[in-house]
Amino acid sequence: MDKILEFGIKRDNEERRDGGCGAVFDVETQKYAVGLEEETNLLILFGGGVDKNEDMETGVLREITEESGLYDFLYTEKISEVVCHYQNGRKNVNRVANATCFLVILKNTKTLPQKLEAHEKFSLVWMTPDEIFLNWRARNENKDYDHWIYFLEKAIARAKELGYDKNSKFSV
Repeated sequence: MDKILEFGIKRDNEERRDGGCGAVFDVETQKYAVGLEEETNLLILFGGGVDKNEDMETGVLREITEESGLYDFLYTEKISEVVCHYQNGRKNVNRVANATCFLVILKNTKTLPQKLEAHEKFSLVWMTPDEIFLNWRARNENKDYDHWIYFLEKAIARAKELGYDKNSKFSV
């Protein structure tokens, strides 16, 4: 069995919150769906915690739909699972999580109304990998986004391998 990679900086008083996220790709526009936080302009991968009665993939797809409105999925595949330490700025808590990322290929970009929680203040935007990496690396002094960088790198490589992502210049 492969060793699970660990990212981020361990902090005092970390709360455990396992969950997952999705690297959501639209074949037509050749861009990735991310959330743009209103107050900070941070780009986020859609995802979150998984409910007791859900498996990880079902929970991540539910979170993507709730947070972005996107719902018409063509293909999903587990990309990686890691342990990550990070500061959740929206809730102002230190977290440790077993996090799983899925590559999610869309059939189309039609959306349902978002179902955001009170602390979630972001909107759906479409970005290239370079734009996303630039956003994360510019604010990653505390290593809070290392796991997202890793996940997106792996997702892009897989989307390219599958023939969906034809434009990203990034390669692992």
